[in-house]
Amino acid sequence: MKIRVIRIFYKICKVFQVFFILGVALIFCILLYDLFDNVLNGLFVDIFTNTFTRTERIYYPDADITVTVRNINWSYLKTVIFVLLCATVLIGTVVIMLTAYISGKKKAKKAIVNSGRMIHEYMSQERDADDIFPNEYAAISTQMSEIKTHMIRNEQLLKDEAARKNDLITYLAHDLKTPLTSVIGYLSLLDEASDMPEKQREKYIGISLDKAMRLEKLINEFFEITRYNLQQIILERETTDISYMLVQMTDEFYPVLKQRGNSIELKAEEDLSAYVDAEKMARVFNNILKNAVSYSYPNTKIVIMAKHVGNELVISFSNKGKTIPKHRLESIFEKFFRLDDARATNSGGAGLGLAIAKEIVTLHGGTIMAKSEDEVTTFTVKLPV
Repeated sequence: MKIRVIRIFYKICKVFQVFFILGVALIFCILLYDLFDNVLNGLFVDIFTNTFTRTERIYYPDADITVTVRNINWSYLKTVIFVLLCATVLIGTVVIMLTAYISGKKKAKKAIVNSGRMIHEYMSQERDADDIFPNEYAAISTQMSEIKTHMIRNEQLLKDEAARKNDLITYLAHDLKTPLTSVIGYLSLLDEASDMPEKQREKYIGISLDKAMRLEKLINEFFEITRYNLQQIILERETTDISYMLVQMTDEFYPVLKQRGNSIELKAEEDLSAYVDAEKMARVFNNILKNAVSYSYPNTKIVIMAKHVGNELVISFSNKGKTIPKHRLESIFEKFFRLDDARATNSGGAGLGLAIAKEIVTLHGGTIMAKSEDEVTTFTVKLPV
């Protein structure tokens, strides 16, 4: 309320200031006229008479009188008035423009200073925008509210990502001890008991190999985290046969699928090609397929479909497994996100595979999305042809 009263008072003062300037100008004109006409003894009349009149002597023969007559030189007077009028308009226009420019510049500078002060105050304090920005700054107030909300959201996302990363590293560091301890223990037994029965020796060697492979997987997850943080993805595009890439990938995953009793059904049109980075796109498909294998029910089929739809190449990966809740499905492409947060299973990796896949697809100008209903999860990649 106090601020509004001050603003009204300020506007009233500005109006009085205008009237004061007009009054001073009027008084100046009156004094100037009085100076020429009275103080300087009719100087104005003399100047006008000498400049704009001409003297003629006229003889009247009937009266035998010669009369001296002064006539106004109207053509010259009109020319001078026109010139003075044009000069006045021109000078007045220039003065008004300069005044407006200087005044506008001062107002703009003042507005910028005020905006900066209010923005700093708004961003550094927990206050509503309406409490800081007056009505004339409504547009800035709206934009700053959106920017601040976006910044808070991004900050929270970064905090959540950092928390997930720290938790993941903690889990990995803890998990590294278990297989390493087992490997050392079984190898020590094998080293100490040279006369150990062959069957028992094979058993211990098998367990040690499994634990060593688990250890290698955990170390690879550490390397994956480091690579993702340090590398900058640069695309090297070329025309790539997507159909052949999917066939080749199906063959590469055969040993992993066989262990779980899974299989892949590939339904791809022939001669599907796209202008992509072949190595990066192979990584996208590999990460999605690896995720599908990890979370599929044993002895189920993974279906891969690829076809042209309009000006897009659509590739989908569907697997039968536990339905992903909707609130978790929205976060599945976030960095360091894992479905099995408790790491109760050996499935999944560092939680970077799908995040990297999304980044690569986005750089190609495409989209990637996930859908999970009735124990069927489908990842769909759309690429521009």
